[in-house]
Amino acid sequence: MAAARKLFSEKGYHGTTIREIAEERGILSGSLYAHIDSKEDLLFAIADEGANAFIDALTPVLEKDVSAAEKLRLGLAAHIGVIAHRLEAARVFFHEWHALGKERRQEILEKRLSYEAMWDEILQQGISQGEFSADGARFARLLILSVANWVYQWYSPNGSHSPEQIAHQFSALILHGIAANHEDKLGRR
Repeated sequence: MAAARKLFSEKGYHGTTIREIAEERGILSGSLYAHIDSKEDLLFAIADEGANAFIDALTPVLEKDVSAAEKLRLGLAAHIGVIAHRLEAARVFFHEWHALGKERRQEILEKRLSYEAMWDEILQQGISQGEFSADGARFARLLILSVANWVYQWYSPNGSHSPEQIAHQFSALILHGIAANHEDKLGRR
C-alpha cells in the first residue's frame, strides 16, 4: 500500500506499473499478486482509506455542541489535518479515483457525496441559526471544499503553519471575506 500510495501520488495510477510497485517494495512483481488480485485493488484501498479518513475526521465535529461557525473552523482543521498527515493518499484520493472500475468508482462517489452532505449539514445549521446567509449555500460548500482540497498542493509538514492555523485563516476569510469594512459595493452588510 505504501509503495502504491507513493507511486500513484507521484506518477498517477495509469503512469504506474505493477513492476514499479513491486520494485519500490523490494519484491518481484509476480510476488505482489500473492497479496492483491489487481493494481485496481490497491487504488480502491487507497481511495477508500482516504474517503473514510475524511468522514471519520468530520463526524465528531458534527456531534459537537458548538456554533456552525466553530464547526466550520473545526471541520476545516479536520479536513486539512487528514491531508497534512496523508499527503500521498490525499493526492491519490483527489485525482486518481476516477480510474476505478464502475462499481468501485460508484462506492467512492457515494462516500464523497456523504462527506459533502456532512458539510451541507454544517451550513444548514448556520443558516437555521442565523449565522450564515442562505444565499449561495451550495457555492459556499464548493468554495470550502475547493479551498481545503487544494492544500495538498502547497502544504509542507515543515512549514510555518499547522493545519489548525491554516484552518483558522481560511475560516476567517470564508466567514468574513477580505473586505476591510464587510460591506459590499451596494452598501449592504
